Amino acid sequence: MNFFKKLFNIPEKVDEEIQKQEVNLSLDDLFVHNFVEKGGKFLYCLHQKEVLENLSNILKENNWNTLTLLNEDLATYFSDSNVVLKTDLKESIPVFTKCEHLIADNGNILFSSNQLKSIKLSSMPQNFIVLATTSQLVKDMGQGLTGIKINNKDSLPTNISTVSNYKINKNQDNFLDYGNSNSKNLYLLLLEDL
Repeated sequence: MNFFKKLFNIPEKVDEEIQKQEVNLSLDDLFVHNFVEKGGKFLYCLHQKEVLENLSNILKENNWNTLTLLNEDLATYFSDSNVVLKTDLKESIPVFTKCEHLIADNGNILFSSNQLKSIKLSSMPQNFIVLATTSQLVKDMGQGLTGIKINNKDSLPTNISTVSNYKINKNQDNFLDYGNSNSKNLYLLLLEDL
């Protein structure tokens, strides 16, 4: 870096001002940046066909031939597949589900009982595949909770929680988190719908 400063004769004060400038990212860029930085695996899809291809690649990469579906309408993605679909949870079987919202300012994924039923997130298997759309991106948790309220006027869902860490740390030695970890090995398939 110093070589370029000397070569182009950039004063250090100008360099410091450039580093202090705030960068304004779009909601999707901000979410992806925060999500990937926390260890999430992100796959952008323009069409349903890409969702199917990416889903197939995830299953092959991890040698998964069985999935737990918490949303029955997701079974349509496997009509031409030999993947075994389950509805009961087992620790060793990954979960394929939808979500409520994607929180841009921190890279979290917001779920409710609409996706997780009454099962605590910490009781779910460690491996997750989430299907979301670009219209589910919101700026912050407040907008996410408002979105849940607007989309579910008749009956508000319960069990609202977020996955906020996408790296599984089995050597975690924090007694406060014992048995209550929301860390998940998570793949996000983000489908463009706007």
